[in-house]
Amino acid sequence: MLIALHLVVNQAAQAQTGSLADVSFMEGRWKGTFNGGPIDAAWAAPQGDNLAGFMRMMKDNKVTMYELLIFEQTEKGPIVLVKHFKPGLIGSEEKDVSDRYSFIEAKKNQALFEKSDGSIRIIYEKRSDNQLVIQRGNQKDGKWVFADLFVFDRVR
Repeated sequence: MLIALHLVVNQAAQAQTGSLADVSFMEGRWKGTFNGGPIDAAWAAPQGDNLAGFMRMMKDNKVTMYELLIFEQTEKGPIVLVKHFKPGLIGSEEKDVSDRYSFIEAKKNQALFEKSDGSIRIIYEKRSDNQLVIQRGNQKDGKWVFADLFVFDRVR
């Protein structure tokens, strides 16, 4: 009985805090389009306390932006740290600053995060074996409204 109770308590704590396993579905190479140009993304499998990924956005055969995304496991669940770079690897944010998103919840093949200032929510969702979607959410009339921001197909 005590073992069963211990398992239930641990599962409840895991559900509240989440883990990198909740975003492991992102692993792989992905390709889509954004603002009239190709966008490439790749995420490594979670290892240790992190999962690393990047995106490259292009237009007219020239890079418009690089984005580095790091998922780190914390005691409160995974966080996402995001840095943006212009061509020439010129940082968009200050050296010691990155956008920071905290874990809210996860379902099978879907994880929800919120920006530290509460202004934006992001859903990472694997809609099928070959499609990954990143949705951006904003508050509208007191409710979160989401729209697809990036739609990727798996690169094999």
